[in-house]
Amino acid sequence: MTDFYFAYGSNMNPERMRARGLAFNRHEAAQLPGYALCFNKRAHNKSGIAYANIAYAPDSTVEGVLYQLAGDIEVMDPFEGTPVRYSREQFPVAAAESVIWAWVYVANPAYIASELHVEENYLNHLLSAGDLLSAAYREHLAGLAPVVESDTPADHKTGLLFNV
Repeated sequence: MTDFYFAYGSNMNPERMRARGLAFNRHEAAQLPGYALCFNKRAHNKSGIAYANIAYAPDSTVEGVLYQLAGDIEVMDPFEGTPVRYSREQFPVAAAESVIWAWVYVANPAYIASELHVEENYLNHLLSAGDLLSAAYREHLAGLAPVVESDTPADHKTGLLFNV
């Protein structure tokens, strides 16, 4: 059985996935209907900083990248802080013309907060999904004003592995 992983946050960047050691055969555009993208997951080592999360919203859709895994999803758990910061659950994701059950990381309630801000490098990982996202979704992401600019380039090896 082939496993799939739906990324809606910084793991939409395929280079980040490779750097983190998650093997995949292919990746493609996908959507998670009935949910909205939010930036309300507290960073564990940076005060006031947000990482991506999803929240139930019946009239919304989260766009992201669906990876067909060639390796074990468990490789991602330490990077996502699973099971403490994020839980890993399965959701039906719309890809091309089919619905596929895929692993999705969801922030645990103890790590959710309001009035958090997105870092520039983190946002750049999301934008790296390029044409796998609709023009409107890319525009929405690009319109998020990062409050913290980092002096570590997003393609720097450490920046690919961790949110620095």
